[in-house]
Amino acid sequence: MNILSIYDDAFRPYGRVVEGYPVEGILKALAETPCTDAVVYEPRIESLHAAENAEAIGEALYGGMPFQFGFCNGHNTKLNCLEFHRDSEFNLGTEDFILLVAKQDDIVDGVLDTAKVKAFKAPAGVMVECYATTLHYAPCQASKDKGFRVLIALPDKTNTDYRPEGGANTMDKMLWARNKWLLAHPESSEAAQGAVVALTGVNIDIANDL
Repeated sequence: MNILSIYDDAFRPYGRVVEGYPVEGILKALAETPCTDAVVYEPRIESLHAAENAEAIGEALYGGMPFQFGFCNGHNTKLNCLEFHRDSEFNLGTEDFILLVAKQDDIVDGVLDTAKVKAFKAPAGVMVECYATTLHYAPCQASKDKGFRVLIALPDKTNTDYRPEGGANTMDKMLWARNKWLLAHPESSEAAQGAVVALTGVNIDIANDL
């Protein structure tokens, strides 16, 4: 798979590089969180909120709305699923990491072909915004032998426990957690747990592209 930079013009429909914030304190706190063999996501981590300048940065990112700083850490090279929220997500890594993304308007009749997915590499220490219309999921590692620690900034309570039964339409049925709409690949563990299978094509694995 062709892995482009978040500085490439091709990334512009999906997000932007966020500049100007003093993120050193957040990076220091993030570096102290565990990086396991598996992917681990935690919606809110108090040590990240307590980091130098963290509260001011979060308030600026979300315009005064309640927000949460969590992390997604570990080792991963596969797509497995795509998700979206009703707002932007901000990422910041202590290591380089790769985002596999698509656009919400790539969903046709409730299904997305993984051939639409693009890969973008974010450098360590650079904050990146993924727009609300950008489908994304767990980051991928940028090195064969090194995992990732990535800040996940979202509105407060996103990705927490909320899964109503039923739904008026296909989109409603994709609601997997609070403010989290999920499209699963049939090979994913999420599909085995009952997530809507809405990805067709290859379950992308970038292991051989690193």
